[in-house]
Amino acid sequence: MTPSRPLADPRHPRGVFVGLLLATLTGCATLPAVRASSEPVPVLFVPGTDDNANRLNPMLDTFVAAGWPRDRLHAVDLHPNNGQLPIEAIAYQVGRAAEALRRRTHAERVDVVAFSQGALSTRYWMQSLGGQPHVRRFVSISGPHQGTWLAYLRRDPALVQMRPDSPFLLELNRREKPFGDTEVFCFWTPLDGVIFPAENARLPGTHERVFHVPFHPTMITHPGVISAAIEVLASASPP
Repeated sequence: MTPSRPLADPRHPRGVFVGLLLATLTGCATLPAVRASSEPVPVLFVPGTDDNANRLNPMLDTFVAAGWPRDRLHAVDLHPNNGQLPIEAIAYQVGRAAEALRRRTHAERVDVVAFSQGALSTRYWMQSLGGQPHVRRFVSISGPHQGTWLAYLRRDPALVQMRPDSPFLLELNRREKPFGDTEVFCFWTPLDGVIFPAENARLPGTHERVFHVPFHPTMITHPGVISAAIEVLASASPP
């Protein structure tokens, strides 16, 4: 018999709810509610390398618990998402998913929550493919904005682009104010382990939040990170 996961296991959706409850009771985090008087902005969730939309389900479930209608949330599956396509090609898929969400919800702009390489794909779509005017707020979670030395361990095109000072990153980071009126939030952990050095997840000129969460994959299931994403997207005015 396969042993069941403990209720507070962050890989299980119930674990997120329990974690959020415990964090709230201890004062470590809160679960902000969406303003009842307004319909929340649709949110697109973008996974990282070797991940898929299912990895983001705990986060989507918590957004629903906070008041977002399920049909205003969408986690995109990127194909292939194993680094074999350049980030520019993945960015086109992000753009198509965002446009489909806008059409379905009749929204002028969407919010985007992107993890790891997904943050770079989102940035390329916003900065180079005309996506920025369609994004109200962008939350980057552990995005390798300045690259990671661990990318030298693989030769896949997207991983080569994530090496520090790669031509792709140099061009992406060249502009001083690439996000226009889009509000950008950068969540990162000094205990990342995958983005090395961890400070390479920082994105200058954005609203930065530091979480002492151990290891890179845990960032998208950690109750404090999810609660912070809900907080900044639920706010009617700039946080």
